[in-house]
Amino acid sequence: MTNDPAKKPQNALVRRLPIIVILCVALVGGYFLRDYLTFDTLRDNREALIAFRDSNYVLMVALFIAAYFVVVAFSLPGATIMTLTGGFLFATFPGALFNVTGATLGAIGIFMAARWGLGERLAAKMESSEGAVKRIKDGIDENQWSMLFLIRLVPAVPFFVANLVPALVGVSLSRFAISTFLGIIPGAVVYTSVGAGLGDVFARGESPNLGIIFEPQILLPILGLCVLALLPIILKAVRGKKGL
Repeated sequence: MTNDPAKKPQNALVRRLPIIVILCVALVGGYFLRDYLTFDTLRDNREALIAFRDSNYVLMVALFIAAYFVVVAFSLPGATIMTLTGGFLFATFPGALFNVTGATLGAIGIFMAARWGLGERLAAKMESSEGAVKRIKDGIDENQWSMLFLIRLVPAVPFFVANLVPALVGVSLSRFAISTFLGIIPGAVVYTSVGAGLGDVFARGESPNLGIIFEPQILLPILGLCVLALLPIILKAVRGKKGL
């Protein structure tokens, strides 16, 4: 058999097609949907959503998780509104479970697209490289669990970035899925609980406090979890210096 050089660019394009589609949909969706996936839209349609939920609960759960998947997988605006909606429709629990499930599935979608199109070849190049690049790759590999949980727990790390970076450094799908599901629970529970109280917020004609996650009583426990995620890395560094 002979290798056809013309097929290599074509195969590369096919591999990158999913991530290209995601980026295109993200750009188009970000422009056209930014005025629809908002708090005002939820407020104006709350009665219709509640009525549909009450008469089609299982279908509503499935549609909600599917919608959350689409929003995350295509990096569309409105992930926060989706989380609030989950709390508004399904209460803090099981609303938080539905939110985490939809977000995790969407994260897996973009992770797989990025790894298939870019990640495997990039990870292989990093593995075969030398010097600083190889040391960085080895450092990530040695502390994958800690790093994965850390980027999920730190509120300042954009969700899109936390989905792409693991795909580009060769993280396994199972490790990515587990760390995503567990790592986003604290933030999801906070915003879901805010959504669960939207009925009173609507009644008062106010807007929800989306900055609640940065308040001390919420932020400090999350930072504590970040320290726990960093602890294995710190212990390895200390033992390495002491030769333990």
